[in-house]
Amino acid sequence: MGKLGFQAHTDARNGSYRWLTVKHPNQPSFELGLFLPQEPVLDAATVRTMREMVAKGAMPPLTLVVDDCRAAYDKLRANGVEFNQEPLGVALIVSRTGWARSGAGCQLRRSPRPS
Repeated sequence: MGKLGFQAHTDARNGSYRWLTVKHPNQPSFELGLFLPQEPVLDAATVRTMREMVAKGAMPPLTLVVDDCRAAYDKLRANGVEFNQEPLGVALIVSRTGWARSGAGCQLRRSPRPS
């Protein structure tokens, strides 16, 4: 969370179910919800399946919009974020993207701000 520049905002519970929300200082009106697949929201079999999918990196990525992908990549790497690849040029698309994977298996994607 801190490596990406997010700050904890809410740590909530409903019985045994817990979730967090985080905010980024550059976009304080937006809260991103973080939670583990768990009962009682999901049944035990679905919890196992969801956790296996996250561990394999099969869940959709979180996309972060930045002005300069290379600069953001360099800053995040300096903060300790591990990436699967460097930002790449994509055929027929002007944007550059790069991927990172969190320790929990979640994927992160950086994209430049649309022109």
